[in-house]
Amino acid sequence: LQYLVTVGEEDLWYDDRIFQFEDVVASGRGKELAAADIESDDEPFAILYTPGTTGTPKGAVLTHANLVRTATATSEALDLASDIVLCTVPLYHIFGLSAALLTAIVSGSALVLQDRFDASVAFDLVERHGITVFHGVPTMFVMALRELDRNARNLPTLRTGIVAGAPVAEEVVRDVRERLVPEIEIAYGLTETSPTVSITRPTDPPAKRFQTVGRPIEGVEVAVRDEDGESLPPESVGELAIRGFNVMKEYFRQPTQTSSVLSDEGFLQTGDLAMIDGEGYLHIVGRSSDVIIRGGYNVHPQEIEVLLRSHPAVADAAVFGIPNDVLGELVCACVQPVEGALITAKELRGYVYESLADYKVPDVIQFMDEFPDDTDERARRLELARAVRVEEASGSGEPV
Repeated sequence: LQYLVTVGEEDLWYDDRIFQFEDVVASGRGKELAAADIESDDEPFAILYTPGTTGTPKGAVLTHANLVRTATATSEALDLASDIVLCTVPLYHIFGLSAALLTAIVSGSALVLQDRFDASVAFDLVERHGITVFHGVPTMFVMALRELDRNARNLPTLRTGIVAGAPVAEEVVRDVRERLVPEIEIAYGLTETSPTVSITRPTDPPAKRFQTVGRPIEGVEVAVRDEDGESLPPESVGELAIRGFNVMKEYFRQPTQTSSVLSDEGFLQTGDLAMIDGEGYLHIVGRSSDVIIRGGYNVHPQEIEVLLRSHPAVADAAVFGIPNDVLGELVCACVQPVEGALITAKELRGYVYESLADYKVPDVIQFMDEFPDDTDERARRLELARAVRVEEASGSGEPV
């Protein structure tokens, strides 16, 4: 870390490596902006780190062509032009950087930033600024609908936006379109694809707008492949592969990881199970990995399992996702305590919280005397997940 720029009036020590944002802006005021020295649009624009499907952080190198062309195509799909966009998703996340910030720039739209999502505050911003575009993950829209149930609001300026980042239920989309954002569209994408791969459009048949993630943006090719890498016919389920101007250049300084997901033909293997119907609409069926998507964030079970097993009172642990209507999935941990040890769910959550981000802290912790004998971790997770669903249905377990 070479430089640190702080925002806000904090009582910090400032030197030749630590600056206040306001001072940096002031020092450049009135000076001519030098043109960027870019030889081609294949030069890197940004490196965004993602755990992907393995849990190991990988820096997706996204070029100017990746991000600017994808943002332009996304903007055109939403018919943006001099709109007012509310950005409630983090700018360090590909959703915030590309789908919110860059689509606003390329369409000549204004951008209103909300530092932390709160539905009531978001509605205040909509009323104050006449916001027309509202992007978010499904969790945000569920919270927004619940806020409408508590306090009715009239928000006639809202027109369109994107819901993405996690699977979204049809009934949620229906409610959002009827009560909040009339032309909200469902999109699918990855950090490695800048992010938009496909998106629904207002002209799509109603069933397609509710039950699919739309058609690929122009210039992007999708294919469904079997385990041998052979393309499958329409209506077949297989691993989704993507090729086009939106696909990243590489993983930063990780050639082995890059070659494992990028084929010689330029296709990115996503690890997602999908189906392309006869009309060319994309259906995301599931994930071939064990990644949990909680509120739009990827959570890798192994990272949490390793940490839990390091606790002196834990003999073994297994982590997996269980369905939830607000967050999409909850993080559930099954824990086998050391014989004779006394440990509580609250203590284990605090232990995880000390080392990992708060969205990785287990929402539900289930203590078990013994685990299944299956040596395959994925099979064991599936068996434990079934057992937990039964326990949850009967009202036991220790949720947050």
